[in-house]
Amino acid sequence: PSIGEDLLLREKTGAIALMTTTRLVFAFSNRVMNNNYLAIALAPKSDGSYRSLGEAVKEAKNFTYQNSTDIVNNRKFTLLGDPALTLGFPALSIRAERINGVPVGPSDTLSAMEKVKIEGVVTDAQGNIQTGFQGNAYTTVFDKERRASTLGNDPGSPVKDFQVRDIVIFRGRSTVRNGRFELEFKVPRDLNPAFGNGKMSFYAEDGTREAGGYFTQFISGGNTGIVDNDNEGPGIRAWLNDEKFVNGGISNARPVLVLRFNDSSGINTIQSGIGHDIVVTVDDDNDNYFILNDFYEADADNYKAGSLRFQLPAFAPGPHRLRIKAWDVMNNSSEIELAFEVVDDEALIINRVLNYPNPFTTHTNFWFEHNRPGEDLRVDIQIFTISGKIIKRISQTINTPGNRSSEVEWDGRDDFGARIGQGVYLYKL
Repeated sequence: PSIGEDLLLREKTGAIALMTTTRLVFAFSNRVMNNNYLAIALAPKSDGSYRSLGEAVKEAKNFTYQNSTDIVNNRKFTLLGDPALTLGFPALSIRAERINGVPVGPSDTLSAMEKVKIEGVVTDAQGNIQTGFQGNAYTTVFDKERRASTLGNDPGSPVKDFQVRDIVIFRGRSTVRNGRFELEFKVPRDLNPAFGNGKMSFYAEDGTREAGGYFTQFISGGNTGIVDNDNEGPGIRAWLNDEKFVNGGISNARPVLVLRFNDSSGINTIQSGIGHDIVVTVDDDNDNYFILNDFYEADADNYKAGSLRFQLPAFAPGPHRLRIKAWDVMNNSSEIELAFEVVDDEALIINRVLNYPNPFTTHTNFWFEHNRPGEDLRVDIQIFTISGKIIKRISQTINTPGNRSSEVEWDGRDDFGARIGQGVYLYKL
């Protein structure tokens, strides 16, 4: 089958529909058709709703037919999919209202080292604020566009310049109350001083409804010259799979790196300053590293702290070490290390068994490390007196996202429900 057929007919994966071609087509005419389709499919109608896939294809082909001389190429485009299907565009809108307490306008400027407060609202298609909307808003603030170039890595392929907007000044989450939200952040010192239009991209949800929007009527650039006394790097904490992991513990072969950061000025993810990135270096190999700026998101209503999760590649069995470095927006850096040992996934490995609290009065939890995160594990625990008599048996199925479990609890009673006396007891897990 063709790539299109494969994408459309896969089970559980692939594409919901394809705007594709049935015969050989040509690049120049394809560009015309693609641009027309995107302009029509992504534009809301007068009532704020969007066209179905079938409506968008019909109008795009008719428009191209009327305005292009390559009629044959136009006929080769078709829709494979449900023509009545509509894309998941948010039904509600988001509007930026104020920057630093002043109604938004084209003269607003975000400059390096400036503390910024943005206020926004969730509205319907007519601009009415949705006072019943309670949820979360996700905002990404972009710097101005920059020039990038194609690689020209094919013989005879010329290098072409194009504009791209991929520098993120800030990314965070805000609480929406009665249709209104706000966010604060500091603009990084590394901001490109050249002036140009930035962009704010908004998304919000309340569990049942969605809202979206963007705002470009502001300038990004310059430097406020503000003197800041922050000269300490960010706090960094690191785990594998979940926050129960202990430095030096065992891990599965493909763990998820979990990082949390905090800093009074916020974390630098702008990628404009050379080397001022969130970087993870593997096993002290400076050629084996990952830049994780795009995975970072500030905490809700708090630009001073945030987190990220990153799927690490497969590691060979044995000890490994990650070196993690991050910068705040004032260009102060910090670095920590996280050690772990990958054990063979074929056999179940149990390590670092303990119970806490110990001693206890009313309850204690059994902690242990294992190499099977995300799998159902049956835990059997036998508790003995020092003379070897079994007084309690506990059986429980667990499934933990990480390599450390503390789910199994004992209330200090024997198999008959009677509370045991004070003393020393042994257990086998």
